[in-house]
Amino acid sequence: MLSAVRDQPFCELVEGMDPDDRARLLGEAPANFTQRVLAGLSPHERELTATLLGYAPGSVGRFMTPEVVRLKEHITVGEALDRVRREGAEAETVYTLPVTDAGRRLIGVVGLKDLVLADPADPLNALVDTAHLRAHATDTAESAARLMQEGNLLDLPVVDSEERLVGLLTIDDALEVIEAADTEDIARQAAASPLDGHYLSASVVRLARSRVVWLLLLIVAATLTAKVLEAFEGEIEQVTALALFIPLLVGTGGNVGAQAATGAVRAIAVGEVRPGDVLKVAWRECRVGFLLGVMLGAVGLGFAWVIAKDGDIALVVGLTLVAVCAWAAVIGGGMPLLARKLGIDPAVISAPLVTTFVDATGLIIYFMIARAVLPGL
Repeated sequence: MLSAVRDQPFCELVEGMDPDDRARLLGEAPANFTQRVLAGLSPHERELTATLLGYAPGSVGRFMTPEVVRLKEHITVGEALDRVRREGAEAETVYTLPVTDAGRRLIGVVGLKDLVLADPADPLNALVDTAHLRAHATDTAESAARLMQEGNLLDLPVVDSEERLVGLLTIDDALEVIEAADTEDIARQAAASPLDGHYLSASVVRLARSRVVWLLLLIVAATLTAKVLEAFEGEIEQVTALALFIPLLVGTGGNVGAQAATGAVRAIAVGEVRPGDVLKVAWRECRVGFLLGVMLGAVGLGFAWVIAKDGDIALVVGLTLVAVCAWAAVIGGGMPLLARKLGIDPAVISAPLVTTFVDATGLIIYFMIARAVLPGL
């Protein structure tokens, strides 16, 4: 690609790209490549691209299109349609038309459908939606895309710090942002680093490298479980039947915690809950976990009775399932919100990490209940 920068077909290809697509391409390229490509662009396209490159990576400014048909507030519908016909071919979209004042400050938007169906003599002001959602160019692209998703919008106006129109975020770019964000969250929830590029094009070594760091961290975290078992080694030696039900309790608690964590991460991503809701979410998940524990505890009590032939041990298993399910749901639902409050990506508090923590603490609950119920332990 570097050797082809000066070739005419390559220049025509880059010149014909939308400014936002071109900016994202050059934003990931080496500096010398970017400079040579910019030098080969027409002055107009070079200015548009340089403006977008001035915004931080990951901001909505990098993803918006500056090629917008902007309408002035004090014109008629007919004059607005004439402007759309003159400038629409150069714009990336004409379905959403921003309306600004004399200082380019955004007043609102008007839809192309409303404009076409209105009387040409009507004032444009009568059609403007002044309550339309907007984003600032420095906002994250994901937050702007989620805002479009919530509002069912085709385009979202983007303004600067002084509310002046600088571009539009279109639905195709918003979908790409959401897909990339969801892909990253899924990877982190599976205890792996996000993988850039196509799965089949990545080497085996690269795939392993994206997963090994998290697995090493989980191994270190799993030593908590070993330490708990070591601390209660005496109880296991006295009542060996307790060891039979450790996999059942650990697996159930981990699954409940993983379910709660997955639900919490999704709720955060789509804006249904915020860090300030942590206590509300924890109380809600506690009740959900308690109900799950009652149902699973009844099954576990019967299962333990059949296996151990001991009513006390069966009672320990049943009570532990109730307590562990409630505790795991609280941890799984609360940890992602606490992570967001601390400025950490909630997806980092992935299901495997929650599961590992719940495993260790669940065993402590198990043996404490066993000490309280079993005589002489």
